[in-house]
Amino acid sequence: MAVILTINFLVLLAVILLLWRYAVRIQDVSFIDAFWPFGMVIMAVMTYFQASDGIAERKLALAGLTALWGMRLAIHLYTRWREHGIDARYVAILGRLEKKKGLSFAKASLIHVFLFQAVLLFIVCLPAQLGQFGPQAAQIGLIGWIGIALAVAGIAFETIGDAQLTRFREDPTSKGKVLDTGLWRYTRHPNYFGDVLTWWGIWLVAAESGPGRWAIIGPIVITYLLTRVSGVPMLEHGLKKRRPDYEDYVRRTSSFFPWPPKR
Repeated sequence: MAVILTINFLVLLAVILLLWRYAVRIQDVSFIDAFWPFGMVIMAVMTYFQASDGIAERKLALAGLTALWGMRLAIHLYTRWREHGIDARYVAILGRLEKKKGLSFAKASLIHVFLFQAVLLFIVCLPAQLGQFGPQAAQIGLIGWIGIALAVAGIAFETIGDAQLTRFREDPTSKGKVLDTGLWRYTRHPNYFGDVLTWWGIWLVAAESGPGRWAIIGPIVITYLLTRVSGVPMLEHGLKKRRPDYEDYVRRTSSFFPWPPKR
C-alpha cells in the first residue's frame, strides 16, 4: 500500500511540475483549478490498476465516483478558463507575494500554488485511494451504499448548480445582478456544497475497508478549504464589492447548507 501511494504521489508531482513550467511560460496559473479534480481522477484510477487486495466492487465504486465527479468538473473549469482567461484571485495572491516577499512569478507560483495544491489534492483524494485496499471479504454494506447515494447526490447538486450559474452568466440581462433562483435560492454555494457532499460520500464508501476509514482527513480538509479558506470567504469578498445587491442576498440565503431563504 505504501509503495502504491508513493508511486501515485511521485506521478502527481511530475505532472504538477510540468504544468508549472507551462504556467511560467504563459504567465498564468488559473488552469490549476481544472487540474485539481482531474488530478484526483488520476490518483483514483492509478490505485485501481495497482491495488490487488481490495474487492472489485468497492474499487470500481471509488474509482468510478471519483472519475464521474472529476471529469465533469475538470471539463467545466477548463472551459471556463478558456472563455474567461486569467483568474483575478490568483493575480492578487501572486502580486502580494511578489510585493511583500520579493518572490518572482516562477517561485511564488511553484511554492504557493502548484506544490501547495499538489499536497492538498493528494490528501483530499485519500479516501479514493486508501479505500481500494483491504480484505477481500469486506463487501460493500449499508454504509457504503449510503456513501454512494450521497456522492451521486453531491455530483448532481454541483452539476445543476454550475449549469444554472452558466446560464445566468450568459444572459445579458443578468449583468450586475445576483443569481437567487434554482438551487442558488437555498444556498449561496451549491457547487461547493456538492463538492463536500461528494467527498463525504466517497469517504463512507472507503470507510468500510480497514485503511479507508483513516482517510477521513480528506473530506475534513476539503470542507475546511471550501467553507473557511479558498472557497466561500475568497469568492464572497469580491462579490460584495462588485454587486450592490449581494449583501441582501447574504442576509436571506444560507451560506452553505441548503435551507429555505429568510423573508
